[in-house]
Amino acid sequence: MKFQIGVIISFSLAAAVQLEAKGQYADDAFRYSHITQSGTARFQGLGGNHTALGGDASTGFGNPAGLAFYNRSELSISPAATILGTNSSYLKDARNAGTNTTDGKSNPNVAHIGLVLAGEPNKYNRKWRRTAIGVTYSRQNTFQNTFSYGGRNNASSIVDNILERANRRNINSTALDNEFSQNTNTASSLEAAAYQLYLFDPTDYPQFPSSDPRSSGVPYRRSPLDRNTPTDQSGQFVTTGAASQWTFTYAGNYEDRLYVGGSIGLSSVRYNYQHTLREQFVGAKQTRGVVYNENLRVSGGGINVSIGAIYKITDNLQIGATLLSPSFSSIKETFDEAIQADIIGVPTLDNQGRPTTFVPSQTRVEVEPAAFEYSLRTPLMASGGLTYLFGKKGFLTGSAEYVNYSGMRVSTGFYDNSSDNTEFGNKYRTQISSTFQNVLNVRIGAEARLGSFRVRAGGSVLGNPYQAKSGNPDRGQIIYSAGGGYRNDRFFVDLSGSYTTYQTPFTPYRLNDTARFSAVATTNNMTNVVLSVGTFF
Repeated sequence: MKFQIGVIISFSLAAAVQLEAKGQYADDAFRYSHITQSGTARFQGLGGNHTALGGDASTGFGNPAGLAFYNRSELSISPAATILGTNSSYLKDARNAGTNTTDGKSNPNVAHIGLVLAGEPNKYNRKWRRTAIGVTYSRQNTFQNTFSYGGRNNASSIVDNILERANRRNINSTALDNEFSQNTNTASSLEAAAYQLYLFDPTDYPQFPSSDPRSSGVPYRRSPLDRNTPTDQSGQFVTTGAASQWTFTYAGNYEDRLYVGGSIGLSSVRYNYQHTLREQFVGAKQTRGVVYNENLRVSGGGINVSIGAIYKITDNLQIGATLLSPSFSSIKETFDEAIQADIIGVPTLDNQGRPTTFVPSQTRVEVEPAAFEYSLRTPLMASGGLTYLFGKKGFLTGSAEYVNYSGMRVSTGFYDNSSDNTEFGNKYRTQISSTFQNVLNVRIGAEARLGSFRVRAGGSVLGNPYQAKSGNPDRGQIIYSAGGGYRNDRFFVDLSGSYTTYQTPFTPYRLNDTARFSAVATTNNMTNVVLSVGTFF
């Protein structure tokens, strides 16, 4: 049955279909759109409040009007260190205490780079006092993380997921064989890869010759020797990458009362994950276990525009507002996976019809890499805020930020058939609208001035973008931050630290029967330390 040389399908539309079937593009749209806290150490220490407070290079992204407060030029850089910790629970229910696993990692990075060129005072029109131009880089979200999980699963294995996929395709055994090439030991689908390792078969054993109608296809079943064995599972999930943006800003100051500005942002995203799931079948007689690997690599870029204004109602009170358009991005991704089996021996019949066993020549089969391209529209964002200044002693600032997560969209022109492209967009538009909701984020911060020294504290409450219904995780976040700094007429240095805790779910695989698979519930703790140094000129 499985020894025939099949025809391997080189990367084609079929591979793209496999990847699109694997993708969760509604969740991807949220991941690449979500902005937690960005900017220099000064503004991160203030809870990420940009809306109604100027005089900092990072307002080029937060509220471009803030650059109009500058009366001299500035160059700054903000290196950072992100420290992550996770605590993951798996296979926990009313009858099982489950298992808990802790992990952690650290990631040095650059949080912000800023160049602000302040114009000379306007000698001909004194109402428009001066202008400023800014070029800034900001790291808006980090995808660095790692977690592991494990436990004894008495209900299922990832093999059951692959088996269901093969049955859904209603594909016969000959077609599965034709999706595998012995020359390259690769398959064009995970189902074909698992089939070559005898992880499932068309019928119960004893195996029948390919001419027997009972071995022609679905329903496929796992070997009765391994079918109901408990499975010891252990997995690790590692992510890397970040979302960042270069922003180009122009701002003006009208009579030292009204500050306006606009910017163009060039965003980029890099995201990679590696997931490995190891399974041992307790007491198995055909296959001791399997190892499943999957890797996803994503890159893309987009463009957005923003406008903002800050108005001084009095010398002590100012208000601000900003509007950030969606980013229109192009995303490319590549996905590959492989499965390996530790085979004891596969039952078969010898030439005389007597029971015997054999071990196939290949024990690991890779699936062809699949590539896909699509377009992403991130949410519209709008914010308003207030700042009250206590003379030269400090200030209190706060803002409310509306994010239109339900307006995210994904689309593609990858398929040759326009109806397939339309179906892709409609499918995920429906999924986004039924999964996500618009949110209101609240941020508050304060700074005390002690001569040349500064002390800051802030906090942010980020609303849950997922609709409150069964199966949707609560992704709301609370961020605490604090910091301090020193500045004189020539240079400044600021330091901030922020702490975030939030929940994320991960499901290693899914089955038709929801009672037979489990999700990994992970509590994430992230500490971000930012140091900003800059000079005036």
